[in-house]
Amino acid sequence: MGKPTGFMEYKREVPKKKDPMARVKNWQEFQIVVPEQQLQRQGARCMDCGIPFCQAGTSMAGSGEIGCPVYNLIPEWNDLVYRGKWKEALDRLHKTNNFPEFTGRVCPAPCEGSCTVAISDEPVTIKSIEFSIVEKGFKEGWIQPNPPKQRTGKH
Repeated sequence: MGKPTGFMEYKREVPKKKDPMARVKNWQEFQIVVPEQQLQRQGARCMDCGIPFCQAGTSMAGSGEIGCPVYNLIPEWNDLVYRGKWKEALDRLHKTNNFPEFTGRVCPAPCEGSCTVAISDEPVTIKSIEFSIVEKGFKEGWIQPNPPKQRTGKH
């Protein structure tokens, strides 16, 4: 996954956020969009670790939840972002997550704490990559409404 030596070559680059004092004045997005090259570098940091604890989604006694609780295929979409295959990354993300436009914003990202790179360095910026995949999907028109064929009439 990613670049075999990417986790040694590239440092973690955390996306910037708008100043909190500016954020309280409106309801607009507060995460600043990260350039694609930076995201590809972060995807390159995802190593072929053998056991991707980031996507494990399990509970461990005394340490709570580790890994992605919805079992996202994180190494797979990190690799696709690294290779510039954004549409395929979105398709892979949608295999396990119906609403990544929400989780990419509000999830506390236990996946990052479970990232194998974090054993000796800072983890891959998984949450920002997920957020960016979805944002690119909307921008490119890849995400379309998919209403049910038959309504139940329930609200």
